Amino acid sequence: MGIKSYQNPAELLVKEYLLADSFIPYTSIICGICACKMVYDLTQLFSSVYFKSYPSLPKIQRTESISTFHAMFITAISLYFVFWSNLYSDNQYAGMVTFRSSALSTFSLGASVGYFLADLGMIIWFYPSLGGMEYVLHHLLSLAAVAYSMLTGEGQLYTFMVLISETTTPGINLRWYLDTVGMKRSKAYLVNGVVIFVAWFVARVLLFMYLFYHIFLHYDQVNCCCKTLSAVIPRRACLLFTSLFAS
Repeated sequence: MGIKSYQNPAELLVKEYLLADSFIPYTSIICGICACKMVYDLTQLFSSVYFKSYPSLPKIQRTESISTFHAMFITAISLYFVFWSNLYSDNQYAGMVTFRSSALSTFSLGASVGYFLADLGMIIWFYPSLGGMEYVLHHLLSLAAVAYSMLTGEGQLYTFMVLISETTTPGINLRWYLDTVGMKRSKAYLVNGVVIFVAWFVARVLLFMYLFYHIFLHYDQVNCCCKTLSAVIPRRACLLFTSLFAS
């Protein structure tokens, strides 16, 4: 009885607030940041226990772990929405594909925004050891694009298509790990290089050809979305500018 008395308010909190449509973007961003922190701590603990040479590595070489897990997460989610979900199917739903979204798609993009914020923070904290200004610019542009799609629900299908390219990240990270531990001449390093080449060709060449083909097939809808953006963005910027000076 006592458990149920606590369970009902908890369920109400989750359903009415944390997972309410208006709160999903902010909840998902917080979840993404917390997940990055949890993955970082767990990988540090796991590596310290099972790899004896890990503690002897410089601190800067023990920080890159969250990008691999984010890549696996967002690649799986993106593949589901692009190729298996009915959300963006022309046969299942009416209306323009460029304006379709769901609670799950928005939450997934929000978790990705949380990752980009956490990773950008680490890049700035260790700057320039984890990457120079080009990494900062890459993360800022990625953050802006994914956040806009998350907040407005516009162009989420094409955002997921682009995010599938993250599938190359684990292989690139593994290549760096193998190089760091002195296995550059090993068979594993060679196999990993071949896998990176294949993944890169599929996810960043063939997939983008499919993306442009999909845009061509839905050109009227994409064009309508672009016209909407060109009309809405200046208006929103003007409202923001006015509110700032009015306050």
